[in-house]
Amino acid sequence: MDKSFDINKYLSFTLEIVKIVVIAAAIVIPIRYFLFQPFFVEGQSMDPNFASGDYLIIDEISYRFSQPERGDVIVFKYPLNDSRRLIKRIIGLPGETIVIADCRVIINNNVLDESAYLNDICTSGNMTVILGDNEYFVLGDNREFSFDSRSFGILQKDLIIGRVFIRAWPINSVEKFSNPSY
Repeated sequence: MDKSFDINKYLSFTLEIVKIVVIAAAIVIPIRYFLFQPFFVEGQSMDPNFASGDYLIIDEISYRFSQPERGDVIVFKYPLNDSRRLIKRIIGLPGETIVIADCRVIINNNVLDESAYLNDICTSGNMTVILGDNEYFVLGDNREFSFDSRSFGILQKDLIIGRVFIRAWPINSVEKFSNPSY
């Protein structure tokens, strides 16, 4: 029984491993950097719809072909520190006037009905914001504990990374997301 080292078998095996790694990288890297990206929810600003520790898949490509819509839950670069990522819900769209008063959100003189995803909500604050082109107003679902447009101001479209597409963790909460009807 010859137990000598066969360099040809070793090189052939190594070459196959390298091929697999290169092919996997060629598939995974474009998907990860241009189509979808993972995001972990930190904090309670999106309770009760998203909890701290939820693992989400963010769709980065949709907004290249369509505009963000009211109700989209998005991940974006924090306007005052673009290395930080936040998750919030789009409430106000370009060209709209947003008024927050008496625990309500009023858009273009109409009270926003958020009962599709929130119960007994009070949006604190007293402000009026007029959105320009490519400007959005975002709020967390847990309004009492959310750091959002009421604090840091209007969100520019170029800071939006993408919209929440799928909750992948915890396993008992896996679901695909769509916009609520207004």
